[in-house]
This record gives sequence, C-alpha cells and structure tokens, in this order.
Amino acid sequence: MTSEKTPGKAAQHWNQRYLQENTPWDIGAPSPPLINFATKYISKEARILIPGAGNAYEAEALHRLGYPEVFVCDWAPEPIQRFARRIPSFPRSHLIVQDFFSLRGRYDFILEQTFLSALSPSSRPEYARQCHSLLTPDGVMAGVLFKIQFPFEGPPFGGSIEEYEALFSPLFHIIKLETARDSIRPRAGSECFIHMVAK
Repeated sequence: MTSEKTPGKAAQHWNQRYLQENTPWDIGAPSPPLINFATKYISKEARILIPGAGNAYEAEALHRLGYPEVFVCDWAPEPIQRFARRIPSFPRSHLIVQDFFSLRGRYDFILEQTFLSALSPSSRPEYARQCHSLLTPDGVMAGVLFKIQFPFEGPPFGGSIEEYEALFSPLFHIIKLETARDSIRPRAGSECFIHMVAK
C-alpha cells in the first residue's frame, strides 16, 4: 500500500509501518480472487506486475506455481527485502523498489490487490492512466477493489462499482466488475473483482 505523498516521504512512511508491524491491510496470505484468476486465465509465459505489492504473497504463490515472469513493485524497501529473504529463489531483478507512478516497462497482466485503496481519490485517474501505459496492447488488468466507504479518513479509501466503472471505462474494456465471490471471510461482500482489457 501507499498513499498520496511525495515519493521520498511516502517510502519512509510505509517503510516505518512495516518495521512497526502496523499493517492491518495485510491478510497474511495470497488473495484467493487473484490466485484463482491467475491460474485460470494467465499463461506461464506472461509478464505479470503486482503494484503496491507489500509482502507480495500473491507473487510468492505464483512463483511456486511456476510463473517465472512475475514482477513486484513497492516503494517501501522493507517488505521487498523481507520477500527476498523469504523467497531466495525469486529473481532479484523482478523486485522493484520504486514509486509506481514513475515505473516504466510493459507487462501482459497487472494484478491489483487493493493498492488503489491506498491512493487518495484525486490520484485515481493518474493511476488508471499509469496502469494502461504499463500494459501491452490488449493487456489485462484484474484484481480486487474495496466497494465500501470507510467511516474514517483514509487510507484506505473506499469506492463503489459505479465509481470504478467511470474511472476505468475510458481506457479499458470492462469484462467483469462485480462483487467478489471468493474473498476471504473478513472481507466477504466488501470487495469487488474487476477484469478488463486495455483499449
């Protein structure tokens, strides 16, 4: 997760959260909707980016399932360093400590695990454009987004299916945008799953 701060301050802020184990968004395991989608729709040859990856449980699961082209990005170094120690066989060149909005490259898939919820609503159009720019022609973005409004000032920031449709439809063909059916129990009913293809 990240928030709308200058890159240096944001990296320090979130790195400190990990050092203090103050990470309530971390579910401690791969998100079932993402893994279920990946194993059903993503070929082993595809280049996959997971932005705002944190402890990157999804990347670990996909790596163990034989996906060699998984890349993770987070601007907090601590979770990336922990991941490298936890999964020593994961390619170091696929671990990116960088501001997502300055990232360059091309990927076939972007997997979103509530990273958007860490960004203030005002930065969401830029996020959508950045995701689109990182995808290959007809590249796919899929993942989970919160479809609730939180009773506090974020992050995390909530949203709705209607808001996400308006945000992404100018840049993507939306194939699915509905309540997630396989969320973990504490998040059941509060997440939606999105599957879309870049225009």
